[in-house]
Amino acid sequence: MRDPVIVRRRIVVRGVVQGVGFRPFVYRTAVDLGLRGSVCNRGDSGVEVFVEGPALAADAFLEALFRDRPPLASIAGVSVEERTPEGDLGFAIVPSRGEGRASGTIPPDTAICRKCLAEIRGATRYRGYWATSCTDCGPRFTIIEGLPYDRPRTAMADFPLCPTCEGGYLDPLDRRYHAESTACPVCGPRLWFDGTEDEPLERAAAALSGGEVVAIHGLGGTHLACDALSSTALARLRRRLGRPGQPFALMTTEAVVPSFAEVAPEEWALLRGPERPIVALLQRCGVLPDAVAPGLHTVGVMLPYTGLHALLLDRVHGPLVMTSANRPGRPMWIDREEIERKAVGIADHCVTHERRIVARCDDSVVRRAGGRTVFLRRSRGYTPAQFAIDLGVEPILALGPETGIAFAVYGAGELTMSQHIGSVDNLETYAFLKGAVDHMERLLGLEAPRILACDAHPRFLTSSLAEEMATASGGRVVRVQHHVAHLASVMAEHRVEDAVGVVLDGYGYGQDGSAWGGEIFVASGGIVERVGSLRAVHLPGGDVATRFPLRVAAAYLAEAGVPLARLEAELSRRGLGAEASGALLRQWERGVNAPRTTSAGRFLDGVAAWLGVCRERTYEGEPAMRLEAAAARSKPLPLEVPVRRLGSGWEVDLVPVFRELAEGVGEAPLGRLAATAQSALARGVATAAIAVAQERGIRAVCLSGGVAANDAIAGELRTIVEASGRMLLTNEWAPCGDGGVAFGQAVAAGLRWRLLEANGSDAAAGEGGREHGG
Repeated sequence: MRDPVIVRRRIVVRGVVQGVGFRPFVYRTAVDLGLRGSVCNRGDSGVEVFVEGPALAADAFLEALFRDRPPLASIAGVSVEERTPEGDLGFAIVPSRGEGRASGTIPPDTAICRKCLAEIRGATRYRGYWATSCTDCGPRFTIIEGLPYDRPRTAMADFPLCPTCEGGYLDPLDRRYHAESTACPVCGPRLWFDGTEDEPLERAAAALSGGEVVAIHGLGGTHLACDALSSTALARLRRRLGRPGQPFALMTTEAVVPSFAEVAPEEWALLRGPERPIVALLQRCGVLPDAVAPGLHTVGVMLPYTGLHALLLDRVHGPLVMTSANRPGRPMWIDREEIERKAVGIADHCVTHERRIVARCDDSVVRRAGGRTVFLRRSRGYTPAQFAIDLGVEPILALGPETGIAFAVYGAGELTMSQHIGSVDNLETYAFLKGAVDHMERLLGLEAPRILACDAHPRFLTSSLAEEMATASGGRVVRVQHHVAHLASVMAEHRVEDAVGVVLDGYGYGQDGSAWGGEIFVASGGIVERVGSLRAVHLPGGDVATRFPLRVAAAYLAEAGVPLARLEAELSRRGLGAEASGALLRQWERGVNAPRTTSAGRFLDGVAAWLGVCRERTYEGEPAMRLEAAAARSKPLPLEVPVRRLGSGWEVDLVPVFRELAEGVGEAPLGRLAATAQSALARGVATAAIAVAQERGIRAVCLSGGVAANDAIAGELRTIVEASGRMLLTNEWAPCGDGGVAFGQAVAAGLRWRLLEANGSDAAAGEGGREHGG
C-alpha cells in the first residue's frame, strides 16, 4: 500500500469568524482528521489556518469548514495556498496577529443560548449570574474596542478571569474557549439595584410588580421597564418620559406571547433567532391596555436576550414594557452614572452594572410586510454586518439623511452598516454620530474616506458634517437625492442593473427644490430618470403640516375644488378653529409658505386627520400607522384612481380620491375608508409603474421608502406587479425607511449614478448627487 500524499495548506477564512467559536471548531476538526498545523485570528484577514497531513484529510477539512461551521459563523470567502510540508508535530491555537488592515468581520451581539440559560437556572456555578455567556452567545460589538477580537481589546479586559474561568478559556475543548465575554459571579461584572448588591433582581421584580418604573442597564444601552398590563404604570411612564403616543415594545417569554398576540411561523422564527429583534405582531383584541401602543393594531415584542432579562422574567408574571431609556430624540443612556443622573424624575429605581458599553446599540425592529420581512430599525443583533459589493477602490462614508439614520462605510469590496443612530437634529445625537463613525472606522482600519456621501438637502446637519470631513481629509462630497438613494439600496441588495423604482415616503428634498415622496423612476446603467409621481399639492405651513395633518387634508380638498368657505367650516368643526382655518386656506390660495409636495406619506396623514384617526403627530409616522390600524380588518372600496400621461411621464392623481373619501363614499364605515385610501395609493402607483416597465422593457420593479413597511400597501403592490408578469423587489437587508438611505447613498456615490435633469440633460447624481471638491 502506497504512503498517503502529505500536503501543507495555508487557508484564510474571511467572514464572521472571530468571536463565534471558529478557532476551537477548527482545532477540533483538524484533530479529529489527524491533521497538524495551527489556527489564529488575524486583524487583516479573518482567520488563518495551516493544515498538514494526508491530502484526503486536508480535502475533508475544507469541506467541514463550510458544512459544520459554528452556528454564529458565516463565511464570506476562503483562499487556499499550497505550501511545503514543515513536519508539524501537532495542532495548536496560536495567539492572534494584529498586523494590517482590520478584517471588517466584527461579530454582532447575540442572544443568550439555551446552554447558558440552563446553567443560570440550574445547580451550576453560574446559577443566577446575570452576565453568563459562552462562544455561542453574549455581547460582541457593544464591548469591542479593537480587532482582532480578543479579551484584552474588549470591555471585559476590566475583569481578570478567576482560575476556574481561565481554565475553560484556555481549553480548546471547552464551550468557553476564548469566549471573550465569559465571566462568573467570582470574577465578572457586578449588578446593583439602587446602588447596592443586595438581591438586585428580586428587588427589581418586586418594584415592577408593584407598578413602579425601573431603569435596566442592559447590553447596548438601557431600558425603562414597567408592568405592561398596568394602565397606571403605563400612564406614569408616558407622562414622565414625554412620549404620549409612541408605541412601547414589550419583553416576555414564549409562553406568554400568544396570550396577547397572533404569531405566524415566520414571526416565531424571528422572535427565537439569535438576533432577538423586536417583532411587530398583530394584537389580540382587548388584551393589552391601549396605552401600550395607542391606536395601533400591532405590538412590538421581543424575547429575553440576556441572562439579566431571563432571570428577571423568571420573577415576574406577564409582559414588561421595555422601551429605550432616553428623552425623545436623544441617544440612549449607557453609562452607570449617566443612568442614575438622568433617571431622576423618570424611573423609580435603577438596575445597573459595571460592564462598560463601548458601542451604544439600540434594539432592532422588524415586521412582516407584503409577504417579506422588513427592517424598521437595523441595529442590535444584526450590526455591524457587511455586504459584499464592488464600489471601487476609494473608501466611502455615507452619512444618511437626518431622521432615523444609520451610516455606512465602504472599503475593500465590503459595505458595513452601522447601528441605529437616530435623528440628527440635536447636538447630543450629532455627537453620537461622530463618535460612532470614528469607532467604526477605527475598528475596520479604514483610511480616511475619499468620498463623503450625503443627502441633497442643503440644511441637514449630516450634509454639513460631510462638508466638514471632506475639507479635513481632502475628500469630495457627493450629494445623492433622497429617493434615488432609496432606489439604489434595493437594486444593490438584489443586484439588478435595470429597474423601475417606486419610492413612497414622507419627505425627501427634490431635484427641483420641492418636497418629493411619491416617486417613480427608471434606473438603467447608472442613469436615473424621474418618470412619474403623485399629483403635487401645495402644503400650507410647510413643516407645520407634518405635525398637524389637517393642513394636508385642507390642501387636498382645496385642490379638489371644495369651496373654501365650506372647507373652512369643516376644518373648524374638526377642531382647527375658525381663525386658523381661514389663515391656512389663505396661505394655500396665495401660495405663501405653501411648498409643493408629492408625498405619499402626507397623503396618508391627511386622510388619517380628516377621518379623525390622528390629528396631531407626536412621533414619526404616527398618522399613517394609525390609519393602517384603522384599516386592518376592513376591505377597500373599488374607487377609481386617475393615472394619466403627462408629457413623457406619468401622474397618479389622488386629489379626486381624497375628495371622495372625505365625502364618505356613500357613508362607508371608517375602516373601509381607511383601507380604500391605502388601496388607492397602491393601485395608482402600481398602474403607473407597470406602464413604465412595459414601455422600457424592464422586468424588475423596486419598492422602497417608509410606506413600503405598510403591509396592506406593500401586499397589494406585490399582487398587482406580479400579476403583470414582473417581480417586485423590496429592501430585506437594509431598512426600507431612512435607516437604509446611507446604504443607497454609498452605492450611488461609488458607482457614480446620475439623475437626469427634468429637461433630460445628464446632471450629476444630486441635487440628486452633485460632486464637488472638499
